[in-house]
Amino acid sequence: MWLEKLTDGVLQLDTPIGPRYLHLNLLQRVYLLWTFRNFSSLPQQVLRPRERRLIDDLWSDNRFVSMPATGAPGRPVIGRIERRAPVHAEVLPIRKPSSASNPAVAEQSREAASA
Repeated sequence: MWLEKLTDGVLQLDTPIGPRYLHLNLLQRVYLLWTFRNFSSLPQQVLRPRERRLIDDLWSDNRFVSMPATGAPGRPVIGRIERRAPVHAEVLPIRKPSSASNPAVAEQSREAASA
């Protein structure tokens, strides 16, 4: 299996429109085989900057290849990159402390409740 991936492997990118496959040269296949040695799929966020640059360069070079329909034998997939949209943290406004945290207000509430 390693030899097949080394000679003719492709890289799968998950995109919103479905999987895309990138053609690689021998050096890129060796490098990515090492990257995916323990995993078959990795999110793009966990890649090192050099690996991210390689993926972005391959994406911008438009080196896509077509794969046969599901079930038909095709090129071996070296690994899969999950290209997720960046998650933006929601910024919440600062909340004022509740009146129960103020001891004077809490004391007045207790007195009113006991009367």
